[in-house]
Amino acid sequence: MTQASRAWTRRAWLGAAAAAPALLSACKPQDANTLRFWAMGREGEVAAELLAGFRAENPGVNLRIEALPWTAAHEKLLTAFAGDATPDVAQMGNTWLPEMAALGALEPLDDWLPRTPSLAAADYFEGIWQTNEVAARRVGVPWYVDTRLMYVRHDLLARAGFQKPPTDWAAWHRCLGALQAGGMATPILLPTNEFEPLLALALQQGEPLLREGGRRGNFAGAGFTQALRFYLRLFADGYAPGISNNQVANLWQEFGRGSFAFYISGPWNIGEFKRRLPPELQSSWSTAPLPGPTGPGASIAGGASLVMFKRSSVKPLAWKLIEYLSRPAVQLQFYRLTGNLPPRRSSWALPMDGASLAQDRYAAAYAEQLERVRPAPAVPEWERIVQEMQLFAARAIHERSDVHSTARALDVRVDALLEKRRWMLDRGSRS
Repeated sequence: MTQASRAWTRRAWLGAAAAAPALLSACKPQDANTLRFWAMGREGEVAAELLAGFRAENPGVNLRIEALPWTAAHEKLLTAFAGDATPDVAQMGNTWLPEMAALGALEPLDDWLPRTPSLAAADYFEGIWQTNEVAARRVGVPWYVDTRLMYVRHDLLARAGFQKPPTDWAAWHRCLGALQAGGMATPILLPTNEFEPLLALALQQGEPLLREGGRRGNFAGAGFTQALRFYLRLFADGYAPGISNNQVANLWQEFGRGSFAFYISGPWNIGEFKRRLPPELQSSWSTAPLPGPTGPGASIAGGASLVMFKRSSVKPLAWKLIEYLSRPAVQLQFYRLTGNLPPRRSSWALPMDGASLAQDRYAAAYAEQLERVRPAPAVPEWERIVQEMQLFAARAIHERSDVHSTARALDVRVDALLEKRRWMLDRGSRS
């Protein structure tokens, strides 16, 4: 994006923010030893404990931590940008990075990374590292990773004649058929209001979901239509119930009862299943990487990153905080506090309770899956696009719509969402 288009975008946000009653007033000059850090959700709740070591190493730094609820974080970040009140460092969901980078809010880190050779790109899972690059500039450092894989009742698979979880779509389909023939009505739970399973299947295709440099949708292309066809078939064949997660009273209890044998979810559910399933079932479930069209498949490169704001007046201190939170030992402590998975391979190799995280019975599959994750398109409109994708897919499930007509209609909707982006990019290229 050119300087002219960045300025236009910022004026647009300033105009919108000026009309909002919650607009922050301009911040006061910052003390040279004060460092402001914003974190969201559970991460914000544990930040003080996690950063006790940072305070000990930097006794002269006044570290101010603000915990934000996820529901309000996005709006507060935008309002802070418009009101010249951004923090020095913040946690930021990976899908928010393109938007904040387009506004010019983030400090590019390309010149900061060489100052800390230990933060080597090779130590990070490649797909996660890629999510922090926007328009060929590095705007964040991965803090924790979030991907999707399968939670499996392997005891039920064994009864159906499958000693290992399937690794490709054909075997997965056969396994689901065998489970259903054995009396399980709907052997996989795919809540229709969750976009992640379909997105993961689409990312496995190796074909971009947007074309023309992110200007238009590519959902009618061969890659996405293949993923959508397989996804819809799971419902059409009766293997997955056409319900949302709000219609499942207690998914952990139903998993324990054997109502379904497969569930696609994220790392937080390791702790949930450990807590909620009875002791006699703890050896009956495990996690497994996602199957792909012809072999082990890719999944989503999600998570959150650490960013430095361009308006920070204490950037050396801000970088010191990012470096501290990126240390493998600190990331392992972070995992113990939150269950969030570290983005660095060296963190997975550190000993923890007698074995490394990579050797953990339930987390090991995540280490394998993280070697095969792919980032979503880095455009500010992506969160709206992916929600539309799931709405169209849910409608196709209930209406038994044709795959190609669904994909073409989705492209029309996505192209409309990207209209402003096309205008800005075309205007920038002419200036």
